[in-house]
Amino acid sequence: MSAHPQFSGGFANAPIEAAHAFRAAMTVMARPGEIRSIAGARPPKPLSQAAGTLLLTLCDPDTRVFFAGATDTAAVRQWLTFHTGAPIVEASSADFAVGTWADLQRNSNYRIGTPEYPDRSATLIVECETLAQNGTTLTGPGIRDRSQLSLPDVAVFQDNSALYPLGCDFFFTCRDKVAALPRSTQITAGS
Repeated sequence: MSAHPQFSGGFANAPIEAAHAFRAAMTVMARPGEIRSIAGARPPKPLSQAAGTLLLTLCDPDTRVFFAGATDTAAVRQWLTFHTGAPIVEASSADFAVGTWADLQRNSNYRIGTPEYPDRSATLIVECETLAQNGTTLTGPGIRDRSQLSLPDVAVFQDNSALYPLGCDFFFTCRDKVAALPRSTQITAGS
């Protein structure tokens, strides 16, 4: 292992890998319920490859990041700062918040935007044990008829959707897989 692990684990071919990762991220956000592979980064544990790749792709020195629970380690902070320059902040001012669902819910004061600027909201990157296209039914923009996605807490996502055009957007990551749930998606429990 390198004496300075924060220096390793970035993209080997940044222009190509970042472009592929950006396309995967935008595709899943445009098609709620779809699961895609996303790879390139090798972040420190406990971040998944998918979460690390999203962070390297979407963050820069102007992107504020909050790490919740087990993801908030010195190694993870140093790795992200070295590779992107993104500042680490409190939950209430974060552009991106990263952690497990339970850890993220302990800090529920994320930005939801304002009527004048609904885009000034947080995006949560939820690290999941599993990610599957079953369980909760999704309808709305980007979905032909309906889609399904395993979600940790249906009521919270329904409440978030009811705030539209305000609210948070979500990425769900598991190993090298990613899915997304924009605030415009309608959520129904069961199939």
